[in-house]
Amino acid sequence: MLHRSLTAFLKSPALWAKGPLALIFDEDGVEVESTLRHHLKLGFATVALFTEEPDLVPEDLKDQVETVDFEAPRRARVTEAVNRVIDAAPGRWMFYCYNAEYLYFPYCETRKVGELLTFHTEERRDAMLTYVIDLYAGDLDQFPNAVSREQALLDSSGYYALRREDPVNGYAHKDRQMDFFGGLRWRFEEHVPWTRRRIDRISLFKAKAGLELLTDHTFTDEEYNTYSCEWHHNLTAAVCSFRAAKALKSNPGSREEITDFRWRKSVPFDWHSQQLLELGLIEPGQWF
Repeated sequence: MLHRSLTAFLKSPALWAKGPLALIFDEDGVEVESTLRHHLKLGFATVALFTEEPDLVPEDLKDQVETVDFEAPRRARVTEAVNRVIDAAPGRWMFYCYNAEYLYFPYCETRKVGELLTFHTEERRDAMLTYVIDLYAGDLDQFPNAVSREQALLDSSGYYALRREDPVNGYAHKDRQMDFFGGLRWRFEEHVPWTRRRIDRISLFKAKAGLELLTDHTFTDEEYNTYSCEWHHNLTAAVCSFRAAKALKSNPGSREEITDFRWRKSVPFDWHSQQLLELGLIEPGQWF
């Protein structure tokens, strides 16, 4: 269904359907169809595409996708939109990402996202840490926008974490919070502002009254920003994303200087959660 505005979508019955909601923000039209199909296959009860180009939705998906007429998003506009959805649907599990980004969680080939979130809820968790794992084309001459699902590569090493500091509390370390780094933002950090280098994002969360998403992908409720509960490790997931590669190859300051993203630790992406589990990029916690 096509909604002419975010306000119209917020009044739609689709907002209160049972099951998790996926919010997908289209920045440039790249791989919109594959992004939609991936998240529908994961079992999201509602998939909403925010886009300026409703015709990007294939005919066979138009009855399955809530399309929202939305100006090409900047970070602040995405944050505002997510917060309005939170306000309108407290109690519902939500996920947000951009086009050419794909959620992967342990065993997602045989288990649905609803099963994942049911287990996570039983562990008294209302949010899940996701790592944004950069994908990039193997041949930038053939794929100048750095996007190729068939030749997608990722970094198999080079990821690290630093304990998150609290500037309000004398820069003491925050409990169970870390800043994670790696991928293209790490290898090409000279082209990435330091405020954009983190790869952690709380992409999966349960909406509640008063909760707000911030522009740095964290939430106003500090417990939402933790990577696990106090008593054991929890599930984590990944958002496999061409977004950084696209940006580095489109921004004037970096596109001419970067001729190849490949390095000795680049490996083909298998489009399977087992590879991410073996690389330690997602964790099953107590979910077997």
